[in-house]
Amino acid sequence: MSKASTACVVDLFAGAGGLSVGAFQAGARVGASVEMDPAACNTLRANDKYHGRVLEGDVCDLSGRDLRHLANCGKRQRLVVVGGPPCQPFSKAAYWTEAGDDAAYRRLRAQGIQAEKPKAPTAPRADERRDLVYQFWRLVAESEADGFVFENVPSIKHPRNREVYDQLVASARAAGYHVTELTVNAVEYGVAQTRERVIVIGSMTAAPRPPQPTHSLEGSKELFLKPAVTAGEALEGLDRPDYFEPEEVVEGRWAEHLRTVPPGSNYKAHTAWAGHPNPTFVTETRFWNFLLKLSPERPSWTLAASPGPWVGPFHWDSRRLRTPEMAALQGFPRGYRIAGSRRERVRQMGNAVPVPVAKLIVSSVLETLD
Repeated sequence: MSKASTACVVDLFAGAGGLSVGAFQAGARVGASVEMDPAACNTLRANDKYHGRVLEGDVCDLSGRDLRHLANCGKRQRLVVVGGPPCQPFSKAAYWTEAGDDAAYRRLRAQGIQAEKPKAPTAPRADERRDLVYQFWRLVAESEADGFVFENVPSIKHPRNREVYDQLVASARAAGYHVTELTVNAVEYGVAQTRERVIVIGSMTAAPRPPQPTHSLEGSKELFLKPAVTAGEALEGLDRPDYFEPEEVVEGRWAEHLRTVPPGSNYKAHTAWAGHPNPTFVTETRFWNFLLKLSPERPSWTLAASPGPWVGPFHWDSRRLRTPEMAALQGFPRGYRIAGSRRERVRQMGNAVPVPVAKLIVSSVLETLD
């Protein structure tokens, strides 16, 4: 753990608690965590040393004064507000053409037919969760926070969503915050997962310094960085029988196909393109993560929050990932407990902020305050 900070942290939209675990590891006191989802709140309570007071409620019902009271953070104490508002309104799925033109375009191209690629829509998609970015900023401003950390998907910068992002940054600068904007890939900070996220960090004292990458991707020319952490390294020891979960067993229509997909590959292993003698699929007609299987020699792909039954990444042993394995790929400490049903656990892990990234980002803000 880093040296203790005098700052108090409040985690909004806390989910499984990746940001507050990172803040704890950075040396801050996490005063409170706010989350609406009951299962995620149970996760926070099951790991209470990291999360302070857990409030199961809606951030829209809170004021800045409420935040300081919840966290037992006096007016003179440094306060850092962190949070990742729900990303679903800004994810790629929210700006694919709703009419299905993208899928039709891929099918035609797979058949060798020339077709015009459909234009991505630019009008915002109706979703009341878009307003939660404004609620995040409202609470930062009302609480007179000394610093903040905002996290979301890279597609929040897509033309369909850009106005929301730009307003957040402009509002922070207008209020006197020194702002640093980042796009980070978790694998470059010791996480065994290629997960990209947009980060906005601000401080009333000075512009937070971007954390420098510590690990290199395959083929990187950075000679002084550690090699990327592989899925095999992150999941070591979690394949023991005592970690077995009934939901990990894969049965049904494509189970045999999955078993014969090589580690690191996907459904394309069963196409003529890959040289399969009896191809089942045509390449580029399925989403890339259909029957996607991890390789123990490489980092994982991004974990999804709401995967379909045949959407990966699957374990290289042709099973679904266990809860501790998903947590390990997000950099949570061993023994961190995830509460809820299988679907709820997958959702929490798919939406989580990787802990090593959170630690470095929060540390950057704390350095400006201490």
